[in-house]
Parts: sequence; structure tokens; C-alpha cells
Amino acid sequence: MDGTYEVKADALEASFDAAARVDEVAELRAELGAMRTRIDQQAATAGRPVLSGAKADGSPERRAFVDGYLRKGAEVETKSFAGTSGSEGGFAVPREIDEVIDRTLKAISPIRAIANVVKVGSAGYRKLVTTGGVASGWASEGGARPVTATPTFAEIAPPAGDLYANPAASQAMLDDARFDVESWLAGEIATEFARAEGAAFVSGNGTDKPKGFLAGPITNEADGVRAFGTLQYVASGAAAGFIASNPQDRLVDLIQSLRSPYRQGAAFVMNSATLSVIRKFKTADGAFLWQPGLAEGRPDTLLGYPVIEAEDMPDIAANSYAIAFGNFRAGYLVTERAETLILRDPYSNKPFVHFYAAKRVGGAVSNSEAIKLMKFATN
Repeated sequence: MDGTYEVKADALEASFDAAARVDEVAELRAELGAMRTRIDQQAATAGRPVLSGAKADGSPERRAFVDGYLRKGAEVETKSFAGTSGSEGGFAVPREIDEVIDRTLKAISPIRAIANVVKVGSAGYRKLVTTGGVASGWASEGGARPVTATPTFAEIAPPAGDLYANPAASQAMLDDARFDVESWLAGEIATEFARAEGAAFVSGNGTDKPKGFLAGPITNEADGVRAFGTLQYVASGAAAGFIASNPQDRLVDLIQSLRSPYRQGAAFVMNSATLSVIRKFKTADGAFLWQPGLAEGRPDTLLGYPVIEAEDMPDIAANSYAIAFGNFRAGYLVTERAETLILRDPYSNKPFVHFYAAKRVGGAVSNSEAIKLMKFATN
């Protein structure tokens, strides 16, 4: 009996000794980590590179994605989307990269910056719009209250398509630590996406891409008369340009064709060639109609409204719709998936590594009363 108790006591003491050694190792590691941090801070202050593996900038997920997956193709643990799995190469871009892409898109793609952008989780997005308000009526104190008319609903289903880019880099560039693969990849994708989006939001035909606001039906009928989804145009008064006398009057007609609730937040949209013509317009006392933005970040104005330059708008020509004016946040809807898909392909074109990026984007006119056009025609 005594021997049995002595064995149990020895095992217990051994476990205590092992726990003490674990605590000592943990303390040593903590001290070593603190020492490395102090060394790195001193090195950063002196302008020297920090120790390998001890960088403090960025999240661990971001470093794993950029250094592990983009540079070397190593498998990383992250959430996938769009029906693919991580083992198949579909990875969600880290938050930092995706934000860079979105900011650049807003600067390059002007319609996205002024439209109503909705993040969706599926391809079947629908939006309901009422085409008339709830009717009302008057009655005496004791009079009957008959049923009033109910509003009519219409469904908006923005056509969508997969917007993609497929830039490539050599493996030698990726192995070069001085090559900023993150900035390069974000810039390449953003530039290509912005170019394609800018054209689609203006004149896309709606087949596997957004439907532009110039691609739908257009008539000169006023609000309340024309069919739902049809935009109204105002004629410039000349076959292929502005009228010679007081051309600014037609711009005023275009502004006033938009009902006052939509003029709050409205803007002109045209390309730089059209704007160069309008910038020369003057009032009777010699003042220019166009006014530059006085503060940094403030847009230029025309007759008190911001001017957005969209190079995908048509030039002034016979029967062209070269100028748009409206509240695009109320009139045009952009739908997109919240994340960008990145696929790394190092095999198809060796020694280059391709980065296939895709994002599902849709767009359509959501309120045809909120956008007006100028048609360069006599009537």
C-alpha cells in the first residue's frame, strides 16, 4: 500500500515540474517577443528594415493572402463565394484590397459615383416601384368615404453579367519583394472594370451586362403621359448642335423638365467634347454659365448644378443624346456582388501567373421620371 501511494506522489510531482517548465518557456517566449518588438521599433525609427516575420502593418489574413496565395499560390484558409470552394481556387479578396478597388472605380466610373449602388447576395435581385401615389378625396363631415385608387406597382429587374479581368505577372515579378503585387493587382482590375462599367451604364444593351440609360425607349412625351420606363428628351432646337441665339435657354428647358423633387441632387452628365462647347456659353452680361469648383473636391457647376464628365456619352451630332440631366441616385440602379472573386492560374501561360478577377454587376433605369435627355434635333 505504501509503495502505491509513493508512485502516485512521484507522478503528481512530475506533472507539477512539467507545468512549471511550460510556464518558464511561455515567459521566455513572451520576453523574446517583447524584445523583438522593441528592436523592430528602434529599427523603424532608425530607418532600417524590421526583422523577418515581425511586420506589424496589415491584418494576418491580408498578409497570408498577398504573401502566401498571390505570390506563391499556397492554400490559405478563407471564405469562398459564387458557388466555388477554396480548394478550387476561389477566394474572397481581403477587405483592404477590395476597398482599394471600390475607391478607384468611383473615381474613374462617374455613373457609379452618382447612381444608387446596391450590394446583393444573389443574381435574382428585384425592385418594386410604384407608378402612382395613393389617391385621396374630399368629403363632408358626415359624407361617405368611398374607396380610393391604389397605386400601381412595377418590377425592376436590372440585367446583370459577370465583369471580369485577367491580368498576368511573371513569377519573377511576384518573387521580387520590391514589387507591390497588391497595388498592381488592384490597379489593373479597377482600371479594366471601370472602363467596362462606364460604357455599360451609359449604353449597355442588357445582354449579359447592365442596360444603360441611353439603351431604353426615349420619347418627347411628358411625365404622366409616356409609358413606364421611357425617358423624356428635350430638343436642342438645331439639327446637329445648339441654336445660334440664346442656346442656354434650351439648357434651362432641360432643367425645368425635371420635376422639382428630383432636382434636389441632380447633375449634368456629358463628355468632355460636349462640355468644351457649353463652357463657352455666356449670359447677356458676359458671365460664363459654367463655373469651376472653388473648393477641392467640389465639382464644376452649370446653371447651379454639378457637371459630371462621362467619356462614354455620345458627342454632339444629329439625333444624338449628348447631354443627360437628372437625379441618378433616384433614376439609375446599379447592383453588384459585395466581393470580388480572385482565381490564381500559374499553369495556363507559364512562366506568367494569371489572376482572373470577376464580379457580377447589373444596372438599369429604376425611375424614368428622374432622368432627362437633350436630343440634338430641331424637335
